[in-house]
Amino acid sequence: MKQATQANSGRTMTEELKQTHAIRCRALCKAFGDVEAASGVTLDVAAGRFLALLGPSGCGKTTVLRMIAGFETPDRGEVEIGGRRVGGPDVFVPPEQRRIGMVFQEYALFPHLTVEQNTAFGLNGRAHRSERIHDVLVLVGLEGVKDRMPHELSGGQQQRVALARALAPRPEVILLDEPFSNLDAGLRDRVRQDVRRILRKAGVTAVFVTHDQEEALSLADEIAVMIDGHIMQADRPERLYRRPATHRVATFLGDANFLPGQASNDRVECEVGTLPLMEDAEGEVEIMFRPEDLLLTLDENGPGEIIERTYFGHDQMLSIRMNTGTILKSRLVGCCRGLHEGERVRVRVDTPVMAYPYAYGCPVAQA
Repeated sequence: MKQATQANSGRTMTEELKQTHAIRCRALCKAFGDVEAASGVTLDVAAGRFLALLGPSGCGKTTVLRMIAGFETPDRGEVEIGGRRVGGPDVFVPPEQRRIGMVFQEYALFPHLTVEQNTAFGLNGRAHRSERIHDVLVLVGLEGVKDRMPHELSGGQQQRVALARALAPRPEVILLDEPFSNLDAGLRDRVRQDVRRILRKAGVTAVFVTHDQEEALSLADEIAVMIDGHIMQADRPERLYRRPATHRVATFLGDANFLPGQASNDRVECEVGTLPLMEDAEGEVEIMFRPEDLLLTLDENGPGEIIERTYFGHDQMLSIRMNTGTILKSRLVGCCRGLHEGERVRVRVDTPVMAYPYAYGCPVAQA
C-alpha cells in the first residue's frame, strides 16, 4: 500500500510539472558551420507567462525560438511543450503538430486574402470555424474590418491580424519574433500594450524575441538575457535590472555606473562614500549602481562637475566628472532647475549596490 501511494504521488508531481511549465528547453545546442548559435540553452517558461528572450543581434535568440517552433532541429538537447517532448536526439514533432502559434517579424499575411480569411487560414475543416474566427477578431479588436485587405490596414492592425491568425487554432504557446520592430516609434508603445492585453485575455503562454531592453522590461513577466549563444541570466524584470549577475548583463540592460571598492560584510568603501551592499562581500570588488541611484546636491566645493546634460522632458541625464577623473551618470526626474553644465555638485548613493568580485584588478568573468 505504501509503494502504491508513493507511485501515485510521483505521477501527481509529474502532472503538476506538466501543467506548470508550458515550455522546457534543456541544454539546446545549434551550430551553423563553425558558428555556434546556441550553446547549452536551458529555459523554463511557466504556463500563462510572458517571457522575453532578450539579446543583441546575432546572439542566437531567434535560433532558440525556431528550435522551440520546430523550424530548426537542435544538434543536442531537448524541447518540451506542455509536458510533451517535441524535439531531441530521438524525437522530432513537426511544427504543425506542436500546438504553437507563430507571429513573424514581417507578419507574413497573405496579401490576396481578407482579414477574416487570413485569420481562418489554420482552421480549415475545424468545427465551429466561423464562431472561432468571430471570437478571435473580437479579441484583437478587428471585427469591424474583417473584409479589408492587408494593404488597407495600418501597421498596428496588420500586427493584430497576425496575432489573430496565430491564436485562432487555440495553441498552447505563442512565439513572436521581433514583433514590433517594423512599427514606427509613435505606434510601437501602444501596439505593445495591445498585444500584452490580448495575450493576457487569451490566457496563452508567450515567448517573444527582442533586442530592445525597454520593450522587454516593460512587457515581460520574465526576461532571459542571451549573449553569444548563452543564457546569461533569467529572472523577473525588476530583479534582473537591479541585480544583474554580471557586468555584461548590467550594461546590456541599461546605463550603469561602476566603481572599484573595498567590501566588508554588508558595506563597501568607494569613491562616493560608504554604501550598503545588496549581498555581503569581502575584499576588492567592483560595485554597480544605476544613474537614477546617484543623487546630486549643488555645492560649489563639491567633488563633481556637471560636464554634460541631456534633457528628455520627463527626465534628464547628467554626466559628472569627479575630481579623480571618474565619469558618473545621474538620471533625474523633472526639470531640476539649477543644475547646469559647469556647476559643481556633491554626490551620494542611498540605495544598496551590487558588488562583483575582482581578480588581479579586473572584474571576474562570470558565466
